[in-house]
Amino acid sequence: MNRFIRIGLSAAVPALMLGCGFAQAQNYPSKLVRFIVTYPAGGSSDVMARIIGQQLSEYWGQQVIVESRPGADGSIGMEYAARQPADGYTFLLGNFGPVVAKPLLAKVNYDWQKDFAPVSRITNSANILVVPVTMPVKTIKDLVALAKARPGELTYGTSGPGSMSHFAGEMFQQIAGVKLITIPYKGNALAITDIMGGQITTMFSDALPAMQAMKTGKLRAMAVTSEERWPFTPELPTLAEAGLKGFAAVNWWGILFPAGVPRPIIDKVNADLVKALATQNVKSRLGELGVAAISSTPEQFGAFMASETTRWGKLIKDANLRVEK
Repeated sequence: MNRFIRIGLSAAVPALMLGCGFAQAQNYPSKLVRFIVTYPAGGSSDVMARIIGQQLSEYWGQQVIVESRPGADGSIGMEYAARQPADGYTFLLGNFGPVVAKPLLAKVNYDWQKDFAPVSRITNSANILVVPVTMPVKTIKDLVALAKARPGELTYGTSGPGSMSHFAGEMFQQIAGVKLITIPYKGNALAITDIMGGQITTMFSDALPAMQAMKTGKLRAMAVTSEERWPFTPELPTLAEAGLKGFAAVNWWGILFPAGVPRPIIDKVNADLVKALATQNVKSRLGELGVAAISSTPEQFGAFMASETTRWGKLIKDANLRVEK
């Protein structure tokens, strides 16, 4: 083949592929879309996916079906989503636990940097530090003083290894210079029940159950884990405000495609997500879960996940957390 013809064909291939991607995006979606969730039906992630999926269905005129693939702290759903065709008709609701924490603590059969394409962050949520109402502390200063006076006696519940409630507790111990006993649970609900009963002394709870317990007077809320005051609990200080300088631990969720989805489809879904997350209906419904609607570009989301991996990897190393086999 003539050298100039070969050069011409080589230059044309990327252009043809890009053109195909644009053509796919123009017709996308032309059939049902599956939205994979890594936690059981009925939980916050499932409800979140249904709120956003419903809005996208209205935009697209195609059904967005939420499909739960729970198990192994979210890694089963991650592995499943990574193996799906890169045609844009399956995407994943990823969040801090299975995307960042699980791979740092255990061997998993996926790598978000290789197996997934970021689309957008969609929500974040502060955790709330709560104690039993019978506990003799009113402020973070009181709690730190009590923990120092009784080293290794106070306990904190988590919703499982690698959860934000777990890592927030580790960060608290590092910054405050105290030692607490970690009590892992299989989910936030079980831990909330025990802390209300006084079986554990503190917990960095998910926002919604903590807010519900606060309203009924069953728990005392001390502070939030976010960098700034949380809009749903503006009366609560941040842990940094309360004296633990540098404390910031926020749970987050975002949309990921399997790696290889054409960029024009990623851009279309990103644009529609940004539009959906800006609607008052979606923001209000997500707010009822104690989470705030946010959005980003694919590049911003990818950079954010990379920074989270570095940041929490350092905490794991510094805290000498045991890696699960």
